[in-house]
Amino acid sequence: MRSLLAIAICCAWAVLPARDTVLRPFQASPAASVAQDLGICSVRIDYHRPAVKGRKIWGGLVPFGQVWRAGANEATTIALSEPVRVEGRDLAAGTYTLFAIPGPDQWTLIFNRVARQWGAFSYQPAQDALRVQARPRPAPAQEYLAYTIQVTGPDSLRVDLAWDTLAVGFDLALAAHDRYWDYLSRTLAGAGPEEWQPLNQGAAYCLQSDSHLDQGMAWIDRSIAIKEGYRNLALKAQLLQRAGRTGEARTLLAKALAAGPPKQALEELKELQVQWAK
Repeated sequence: MRSLLAIAICCAWAVLPARDTVLRPFQASPAASVAQDLGICSVRIDYHRPAVKGRKIWGGLVPFGQVWRAGANEATTIALSEPVRVEGRDLAAGTYTLFAIPGPDQWTLIFNRVARQWGAFSYQPAQDALRVQARPRPAPAQEYLAYTIQVTGPDSLRVDLAWDTLAVGFDLALAAHDRYWDYLSRTLAGAGPEEWQPLNQGAAYCLQSDSHLDQGMAWIDRSIAIKEGYRNLALKAQLLQRAGRTGEARTLLAKALAAGPPKQALEELKELQVQWAK
């Protein structure tokens, strides 16, 4: 009986379909990404990070005068959610392969329309969307290649590649505030009759950016008309103060204080009251 059972079990296993084992490889040049938002604009770079490993990199492992994938394995990609200006030249929103042609004193950086390429083996110059020139500069030793994206201003970013003892990069201008304003105007034009909070947020942006203050006042008035509370009362008081209407601002701030804000907001509003009394 036992032998028959064992045979039955073996037969049952025999008819089970074979399963393929899939392993994730250990990557000597690990995958990485870096991203930065500015308003509604976003920039993301996906790449692989080769190591120096004691090798001669520039003019050696990475030859001068040849198209390079600007990383390892799959070619580096850069995704732009909005149109930008790269070193003063226009580039449409989209995902591009970022290639480079390194040189001792000058690099060519290439934004190619064909994304998701392996290396530069299938690179086609006819698909280039943009080429810009960049100058390499000495940098602290960097064993693994790394990209960074730094915010350099209200509407600008700096992208840098650093590896070995060299760095090179480019400036991006995003018109982030203009694009955010377009987004804000379109969105709030469709705000529902009960949506006081988005209108309050739009007015807060106007105050924070010190722009479109008349429209900010219109939005905060609509917000208060829907649901009056300490938040929109205090915000309108600040807009009035910014417009030089200090007396009205003080009166409205007192009303915001009387509306029962929580402790932290209460302290902040009292501090404003003291400042405006001077």
